[in-house]
Order: sequence, then C-alpha cells, then structure tokens
Amino acid sequence: MVSIITPSHNASKFICESIDSVLAQTYQDWEMIIVDDCSSDDSVEKIRSFTKQDERIKLIELEKNGGPAKARNRAIEESQGDFIAFLDADDLWRADKLERQLEFMKRYNLAFTYSSYDVIDESGEYITTFNTKNAVTYKSLLKTCSIGCLTAIYDVQKLGKIYMPDMQKRQDYALWLDIFKRIDHAKGVLEPLASYRIGQTSVSSNKFTASLWQWKIYRDVEKLNIIESGYYFAHYVYYGLRKYK
Repeated sequence: MVSIITPSHNASKFICESIDSVLAQTYQDWEMIIVDDCSSDDSVEKIRSFTKQDERIKLIELEKNGGPAKARNRAIEESQGDFIAFLDADDLWRADKLERQLEFMKRYNLAFTYSSYDVIDESGEYITTFNTKNAVTYKSLLKTCSIGCLTAIYDVQKLGKIYMPDMQKRQDYALWLDIFKRIDHAKGVLEPLASYRIGQTSVSSNKFTASLWQWKIYRDVEKLNIIESGYYFAHYVYYGLRKYK
C-alpha cells in the first residue's frame, strides 16, 4: 500500500482537484492522509465530503498551525503504507503515476524514486516541463535539486519512516539529502507524471528566499564547511538559472 502525504492550509480552491487525481489512479492500493494545518477557509468541509465517500481518504486536523513540515510528519506518523508518496493540496498526479513509479522501483530495486513534472498556472494551464535527471546521488543533489516533492516516493520497508526537518522552507530538499545519505543513488522516470501548480508571484519573489535557505541547509543542516558550501552554492546558482531551459 502507498501512503499519500498531503498537507493542506487554505487550499479550498484546489484540494478537490488534487483528491480527484488520486481517486483516478490506475493503482488503487493507497491511503491518502490529509493534514489540515488550521485552515480558515472551507477546505475541511470539502475534504470531509471525500472522506465520507471513500474510507481510504483520511483527515487529520491540527489544533495549532505548524507549517508544512509538521503537517507532513504527522501524516507520516499515522501512515500504514509500504511506500510514502507526497502530493501537496494544489498539485495533481497523472492517472498512471503510482502504477508507473512502483513498477519502476521494482524493476530497478530502488528505495527512492521521482519523475519529471509539468508546471501549470493557477488556472491549470500548461507553462513548461521540468525534466529531471535519470539518476541522482547525494553529491549531485547538493549541486541542484532535481526532485519535485509531488513526484517523490520512498520505500518504508527499505528505509523505515524518515521525517522532514522542522524548517519553514526547503524541508523536502533536506529530507531528500537525509535519504541519500542512506542509499548510493536513485533513478527517476523521465516522463512527466505530475503537475506542479505555481502562483503568479512564486517564480520571482521566492528566488532570494530560496537561496538563503539553500545556504542554511549547507551550513546548518548538512554541516558543510565554508569552502564546500561555496562550491555547491555556485552550482546551485548555475543550475537555477538553467532550471527550465
């Protein structure tokens, strides 16, 4: 069984589409654990309507807003699946996403896998495709993150449950780095199997903040020295400029 981890905060506009993309999966042995992080809109009511229709969809309501890392970690704690997959409340999966990736993981005996993904705007219109790398290692991941959270799956039987560090930003990237300290490499499905929804201001306004958090991960999380951090940060900037080229 696959446990799908979904944090939700004021996601009323998109949550139904995200859940529908899970319900449409050709691989049906899953549970979807949605953790609502104190939404002030009608997200909870919409999610509850799905839980009444399908017992595989489960809702957890946090009493205090804690951010996406806490929400995801609570879902991981409650999960019962053999695999952990991630889907945010405004993103979408292609109908054969789970089936394709699980078969891929079995074929290559992988503990972790990911895929390319399409980028869409708030109305669902296609913008571009993020083409991931065929294979990733810990060192290559330090240079650039080729793994979209909405595409990642890890094998609980091989790795155990691994949690995200409690950070405001880039907590998924920090989790991938933690996983890659335990495995030699991972492979990705080069075909896009998901759609990442991006806001109107997300691309430009978050670049500086993302850079600060990238540096913080090098120094505070991975404990790299200043020279190593500078080396990998230079690659991060270079690949960031080429990301969607």
